Amino acid sequence: MGIVNGKQLVITGVLNTASIAYRVAELALDEGASVILTGFGRGLSITRRAAAKLAGDIRVVELDASSTASVETAAAEIAAIWDHVDGVVHAIGYAPPSCLDQDMLSAPWEDVATAVQVSAYSLAELARGFKPLMEAAGSSSLVGLDFDATVAWPGYNWMGVAKAAFESLSRYLARELGPINARVNLVSAGPIRTIAAKSIDAFRTFQDEWPRRAPLGWDPLDATAVAKAVLCLTSDYFPMTTGEVIHVDGGYHAMGA
Repeated sequence: MGIVNGKQLVITGVLNTASIAYRVAELALDEGASVILTGFGRGLSITRRAAAKLAGDIRVVELDASSTASVETAAAEIAAIWDHVDGVVHAIGYAPPSCLDQDMLSAPWEDVATAVQVSAYSLAELARGFKPLMEAAGSSSLVGLDFDATVAWPGYNWMGVAKAAFESLSRYLARELGPINARVNLVSAGPIRTIAAKSIDAFRTFQDEWPRRAPLGWDPLDATAVAKAVLCLTSDYFPMTTGEVIHVDGGYHAMGA
């Protein structure tokens, strides 16, 4: 039996087969879970193509995490298929170009607001939309993919600020959802070469430096370790862990200069 055998998981953010969320979906299926993916807009067809490469007939539901109505519609569609959800994986993030790599003070509020809404507030949208299905599970988990927001990264700029809000929000949601026995945790991953990472010019600096500084090394082309951590948090093996940020980065975060 797999670590998530029999679990019903909703996985967001599968943009292509290089996505961390795609690796999560692959391993979830290998470990016995049932999976529903979400996508939206122009990316929906890409998510469907990625789903077709997974084992079995994987359903894809449209969900725009920046729209309360869209999240509610997606949750209702999933509720018509499943009577509960054991886990929701938040793998959503976006910042307009002005928020990355450029002079931080030149980014207009409208762009910053978009970065915060999509990359941080969307965690609350998912929590609100899927709360009834998570409560029906008896024990459930909301897991988000993070990038360490305790320091300032070159070029990460307003996305780093959004991630700091994301981390803080996860703790407040852990408090909010605890009474329904729903856990909220984040996995702070080392740099993985995804579409999102490629949009940040400074990513090349992270990618080159990380394997040298991380005690365990690091492969930016392999999201397996990150995906395994996500699955562990959606499993029954962390029943009393919530409000936590777990680093899966080869130990990079713990090293000094």
